[in-house]
Amino acid sequence: MCLAAPSRVLEVSEGTALTECFGQMREVSLLLLNEDVAVGDYLLIQAGGFAFERVERERAEEALALMQELMAQGGDARSWGDDLAAA
Repeated sequence: MCLAAPSRVLEVSEGTALTECFGQMREVSLLLLNEDVAVGDYLLIQAGGFAFERVERERAEEALALMQELMAQGGDARSWGDDLAAA
């Protein structure tokens, strides 16, 4: 299973973008995208550094807030939601 956190575009160059997610900066390839990318856009990035989807700002910010909340809970991420499954 793979979880992709939306990354915000800081700079766009020819065929690449500099992105940031949770304080980590990363240069990624835009080769797999069929649409233009601009500073401020949010991208999903697969292993290997290829952006594969542009995400609407509202959806990206909502996902990042939820991820931040889950990370703040600490503990073992594999047990998240166990209390929901038992209900």
